[in-house]
Amino acid sequence: MYKEIYKEKNEEVKERFDLVMERIAEITKEDVAPAPYIDYFKKVSAFILMCKEVFDMEEDGRLEKRSLSECKEWNQRLYEDILGENYEKSYANPSYAVKTLGEEYGDILSFLYSEIRAMIPYAFEGRKYNITILGELFTEVYGCFTDEEGVVLKSVEQALYWFFHDYSEIFEEEKVQGLVDPDLDFFRNIVMESDLIDLTYLYRYGFYISDDELQIAEYLGNMKDEEIQAMADTYTEGYRIGFRANGKDLSIKETVCVEYPVGFERMVRAAIGNFAKMGLKATIYREPVSSYGNKGNSRRGCYSTLPNKQYDYDHKSDQAFYYDKAFVERRLEGLKTAFETYKEKAYKHAGPAVIEVFGEVPFAPVNKKEAKQFSDKQNQLKVYNASQSGQITNLYVKGDERSFTIIAYPVPSIGKDFKEIFAKTVEINTLDYKRYQTMQQKMIDVLDTGVKVHVKGKEGINHTDLTVSLYPLKDKTKETIFENCVADVNIPVGEVFTSPVLEGTNGVLHVTKVYLNELQYKDLEVTFEDGMIKDYNCANFEDEKENKAYVYENVLMHHDTLPIGEFAIGTNTTAYRMARDFDIADKLPILIAEKTGPHFAVGDTCYQHSEDRAVFNPDGKEIVARDNSVSILRKEDVEKAYFNCHTDITIPYDELDTITVIRADGSSEDIIRGGRFVVEGTEELNRPLD
Repeated sequence: MYKEIYKEKNEEVKERFDLVMERIAEITKEDVAPAPYIDYFKKVSAFILMCKEVFDMEEDGRLEKRSLSECKEWNQRLYEDILGENYEKSYANPSYAVKTLGEEYGDILSFLYSEIRAMIPYAFEGRKYNITILGELFTEVYGCFTDEEGVVLKSVEQALYWFFHDYSEIFEEEKVQGLVDPDLDFFRNIVMESDLIDLTYLYRYGFYISDDELQIAEYLGNMKDEEIQAMADTYTEGYRIGFRANGKDLSIKETVCVEYPVGFERMVRAAIGNFAKMGLKATIYREPVSSYGNKGNSRRGCYSTLPNKQYDYDHKSDQAFYYDKAFVERRLEGLKTAFETYKEKAYKHAGPAVIEVFGEVPFAPVNKKEAKQFSDKQNQLKVYNASQSGQITNLYVKGDERSFTIIAYPVPSIGKDFKEIFAKTVEINTLDYKRYQTMQQKMIDVLDTGVKVHVKGKEGINHTDLTVSLYPLKDKTKETIFENCVADVNIPVGEVFTSPVLEGTNGVLHVTKVYLNELQYKDLEVTFEDGMIKDYNCANFEDEKENKAYVYENVLMHHDTLPIGEFAIGTNTTAYRMARDFDIADKLPILIAEKTGPHFAVGDTCYQHSEDRAVFNPDGKEIVARDNSVSILRKEDVEKAYFNCHTDITIPYDELDTITVIRADGSSEDIIRGGRFVVEGTEELNRPLD
């Protein structure tokens, strides 16, 4: 079906495609660009022609007929320029580009080449239209460098700016369609129709395929059908239960967005079958491959191992080359138009079901002065765009009607104990939630007696000293402050959480080492005043300014401040034990890490866009702490209520001293003391810790 969807747009550019490819072929033989730019344009032209070869193979059906050795050879050719040591002398590296091409044009030409590399996945999907417009952009920029009057930086900047401005409506439509339209079935066809034992199927995506993808696909390929089905059942049942637990009607929905890493197709195939029995068709979209979609900022959709994390980090702010108010307004208009086009499908979209992976070597990035950065004004615009786009999306994919689920598994690069860690992860994902539910309820019964909770780190190791204000209960027989969270939307089981009262929530949160969204932080420290971030720092770099910028960009997400959106106590000590036994604490994803100690989320609450929907714990009590003094502003001005981010920061048990409930009369009771659970009836949680 996806070929039919692309057909009209591809036909529209048929002649343009032939003309631009002919022109690019000529560039490889020309010497008219001034030095030192000749080599750049010839090499990028050769890369484009290589992508054209792939497109030609896709168009005449040869891609699916390649042998495994041919697939590997082509995969290496397409990505070798940014792999390992090759990246040090690649024009995709802004440092090398500036060094060889000069400060005036090096960074912008590196940015252009990074955008051109999106032709790889476009070629595999048969997107002639997208390849054509990128080729035309390249030749337009080339023309700026061969003009008889000389190169003018403004002309190069304008060519790039107007490309993203003029095509933003197309890009927004592609994004929305990928989210809600099951007829766009390129990825689903790979999952459902391929011979998953023949590993050539991995190379049909157009992604970089590493040993992780090959080995995980082979590992899952050797598992028994019932084992694969059990993994899929855990994943899809979590999704179904999430709707039921939050009082949302799944029967009115028709699609679910399946997000997964390449290599997990056997599990995904079984899951798609499960979803079909629920009346849901799977939509699958590709992770962003252009700066337009914030390439490199997070792993969403269908994705594979990044060929070079430093490359993506170097280009994470490439939008800054064209990001201004007019562009933002144009893309917001395009987003609304796209949702209007697909509004019926959007209304029936149920939300994402996500499979994450962990185990890759933690990435500590190098900050390069040659890499583009956002200005203060652009950062403000990014915050504005996130707020507006979140509101538009919520109008069509309604927050109080959608849900999600997330589950995670290790990849082979986690080390020699991969098989044991995988088996342990499956065990953790299927722990008896009833037992946890009972123990967690005993903790909640104590927490509900308090007005504040005091969290203190272990002396000499962690200097966390933070007091959290709790929502006041009006009727303790019918209301509760904390949600008893078992294995539904967040798998595995194991936490109780609340939306803190911001006023009176003060102190310091400190973690010696933590891994957030694939980035490592050393001695991350955040200071709160009345629930809002007052100060922050880390120790990743020698320069304090760099440290603050790192946290500002990747934790605060360019906001000047954020509220504490969640305070939680993780109870999955089995996951904690696994992390310590295999020495993989720094490789756990947030999804599992947040269950291995108390954690605090900065940003929106867990009830974003669903605050007015009543939710209940298994004991029948309503969870009333769904709002805070920021989120409640939605009733006056929705732009002030949401930040469109939520990052969990966990204190591991071995860095924790006490979690103490403080009551209105001044009395207190410990939930955790000396890093151990002490509420009567929760002693079982300590066994993995001993």
